[in-house]
Amino acid sequence: MRILHLIHQYLPDHVGGTELYTRWLTRELTRRGHEVAIFHRRSAAGSGLVQRREDGSEIWAAWHGRFQPTDRFLSTFHQPFLRDAFSQALDQIQPALVHVEHLMGLPAAILTILQKRRIPYVVTLWDFWWVCANAQLLTNDTQEICAGPDKFTNCARCVLARSGLSALKLAQPLLPLPLAQRNRILKNSLSQAAALIAPAPFVQNWYVHHGIPAAQMTVVPPGLDYPSPASHLTYHASRPFRIGYIGGLSWQKGVHVLVNAFNRLSVPAELWIAGEPNFDPGYVTQLRQLAKGDVRFLGKLERNGVWQMLTQVDVVVVPSLWYETFCFVVSEAFALGVPVIASDLGVLADRVRDGVDGFLFPPGDEAALAALLHRCQTEPDLIPDLRANIRPGLTVAQHTDQIEAIYRRVSSL
Repeated sequence: MRILHLIHQYLPDHVGGTELYTRWLTRELTRRGHEVAIFHRRSAAGSGLVQRREDGSEIWAAWHGRFQPTDRFLSTFHQPFLRDAFSQALDQIQPALVHVEHLMGLPAAILTILQKRRIPYVVTLWDFWWVCANAQLLTNDTQEICAGPDKFTNCARCVLARSGLSALKLAQPLLPLPLAQRNRILKNSLSQAAALIAPAPFVQNWYVHHGIPAAQMTVVPPGLDYPSPASHLTYHASRPFRIGYIGGLSWQKGVHVLVNAFNRLSVPAELWIAGEPNFDPGYVTQLRQLAKGDVRFLGKLERNGVWQMLTQVDVVVVPSLWYETFCFVVSEAFALGVPVIASDLGVLADRVRDGVDGFLFPPGDEAALAALLHRCQTEPDLIPDLRANIRPGLTVAQHTDQIEAIYRRVSSL
């Protein structure tokens, strides 16, 4: 089958869970004999469309200026260059099916083109962007968890806070109109999809609550590209207790909560923090100022570096203050037998079994997190007991079996 994957951004420019997943899945599909292509938007000056080959796949990159929050929002409504670039690539690729990983920053007209050409498409709901323009249900003004649009007046406040443009305040009463129109466009796009894929039951239930039919959705947990050869973890009770964090270094990820909790621990203890330092330099500076004791900032790690780090820590912490929709770090930690302490929020509460293979704590509660870390540090049998209860997740191959079944069903309609 000839399959096109559509994603808002891609490697090597952007490295995140969705981008890595797309690489893993397309590699496996290629290995199974499918012809695979990827179309994505780049952030770059000027405009253009280029094509390259990588791991047996055609990769098409289009760009029309650098990513800006306002541009990403407006592109949903109208972006003729990117629309035409996609049409040009589509003429060359001639896919039997399109898998939409993300559409942020790309025009919704792309999906209209697929509808007109009678090319079926499936959509993976990697976040809440199809309903929440902010994508992760975290307000820009008060930095609180949001339930979703409320007549779009709350969304208007988010737009103002994110844009930072005081001139827009005069237009605030009118902002709910384009926001409502955006959601009508995207909801229609989802309704025309041949299938919707949710990475977790929490995501499916949230979208059902916001008007997407449950019958249209299938829950398929993503598979993980396991290290090869498999690494093995040995618990070293004799060395300092070592805590790991891997992920984005931004406020919504709650890294400051972890640093402040770590500061409450007695020595010896170490905190290893891995993440891109240049994404939010001001926040990283704040973290460094907060840090006391042995806190090590490892920078951005390549895949092998992630696995190596996981063989050297006792526990991984995911202190998110917003809704994750899967969280590959949990899968990676569990793959190497590392217990996870995570915020009791959204999908994380489904993935970590409290007191079994890790612990859950109230989001943002530094004292509660510190108490759990103290237990792990001081109770000799606790980490080994948690490790013994960890269940491995799906491999990429097992996940692809389920995705292929969806492709076959869609293609036969």
